[in-house]
Amino acid sequence: MKLHTVLLLLVLALIALFAMLNWGVFLAPTELSLGYTTVRLPLGLVMLGLLVFVTILFLAFVVYLQGSVLLEARRHSRELQAHRALADQAEASRFTELRSFLEAELTKQSALNDESKTVILARIDRLEHDIRSSMEQSGNTLAAYIGELEDRLEKITPPSSAR
Repeated sequence: MKLHTVLLLLVLALIALFAMLNWGVFLAPTELSLGYTTVRLPLGLVMLGLLVFVTILFLAFVVYLQGSVLLEARRHSRELQAHRALADQAEASRFTELRSFLEAELTKQSALNDESKTVILARIDRLEHDIRSSMEQSGNTLAAYIGELEDRLEKITPPSSAR
């Protein structure tokens, strides 16, 4: 129990004890002025009734405040839940957009990769063809040189069968 509740209950208990101890005085009639007339009533009982009335008003006010705070808290909770759902939808939308962007970029990169692979393979085939033709030309040139050297050697040295 909170301190202010305990203090309120203690004050009410003290008032009740005071009223019990002085019950005879509370019931003694006195002249009371109501402004336009006077009446003979027990002042203690009137004051005790007013205290009970004010206490009931106070309790009703406290119940009203707590009820309104509870309703406000529920309204805030619903709004918070709605905002949370909206934020989740926005985040899911951003993820979907990011996924489609990444897929488009990966597709573009794959196309560029395939294109560069095709260009590189064509270039390698052309270089291989050039190297083969160059090697063939070198081989033909070398064979021609060897043939020319053989001819010169044959001219310089007589055939061995003639000796």
